Amino acid sequence: MAGLMKLACLVFACMIVAGPITSNAALSCGTVSGYVAPCIGYLAQNAPAVPRACCSGVTSLNNMARTTPDRQQACRCLVGAANSFPTLNAARAAGLPKACGVNIPYKISKTTNCNSVK
Repeated sequence: MAGLMKLACLVFACMIVAGPITSNAALSCGTVSGYVAPCIGYLAQNAPAVPRACCSGVTSLNNMARTTPDRQQACRCLVGAANSFPTLNAARAAGLPKACGVNIPYKISKTTNCNSVK
């Protein structure tokens, strides 16, 4: 339950901070957070396996992020989410796309430079 509260706060904060830089992007941090919410247990609470709903969300998010602005915005939201979880397992976050059979043009981490995402 605490994880969901953190996620809700993160969504709100991302909407305020990223609003001005997302004018060309169709994705919001709320949308991104909704897709990756099922991954929290695996990424921050050491659940033993990637939930099917997590991979479904990651795949859907990847399918939505077709333009450079969308990919950059998704990246910014994921970096923001990663930084909001002190217990985030960095190796699991970085390996999540591969675990779900998805290729993305950047590494999910707390330090990814989303401006370089194409």
